[in-house]
Amino acid sequence: MAKKKQQQQSGGTPATVALTAAGVPHTVHAYEHDPAHPSYGEEAAEAMGVSPERVFKTLVADVDGVLTVAVVPVAGQLDLKALAAAVSGKRASMADPTLAERTTGYVRGGISPLGQRKKLRTVLDTSADTHPTICVSAGRRGLEVELSPEDLTTLTQATRAPIARISSPSGV
Repeated sequence: MAKKKQQQQSGGTPATVALTAAGVPHTVHAYEHDPAHPSYGEEAAEAMGVSPERVFKTLVADVDGVLTVAVVPVAGQLDLKALAAAVSGKRASMADPTLAERTTGYVRGGISPLGQRKKLRTVLDTSADTHPTICVSAGRRGLEVELSPEDLTTLTQATRAPIARISSPSGV
């Protein structure tokens, strides 16, 4: 815990700074990032010993020409049609990664829904409601922040909608 507090006091990332400034209870989890791992989110869940249903990935999509953040569990996939519908849009596609990085101020695999360079509309998958806390990127690879879905919704002014397709464990 001392390491976590020390990191926040020394500035942290824009995401952890935003959480601290807002007085939101949270826990920072650091782990050694393996560049060879095929999935940033699954790597985070494994490293922290947390269920992939509680670790959420931050994706940036283009909905009718407007960049939109989608926060979905790493155990599932973003449903682009559902995302478009959640923001009253017609068509959604994944945003250009370079544009996503430039707009949020974070690198791919470390994009946080918090503390972004430019505030983007955000949609949080409703599966977050089934957990007292969830983990999202804290703004860099190998760093996650755990907080309540309610606090994440408030800080990002997110819409909550069913935007993820969750794979069943048996593959059915």
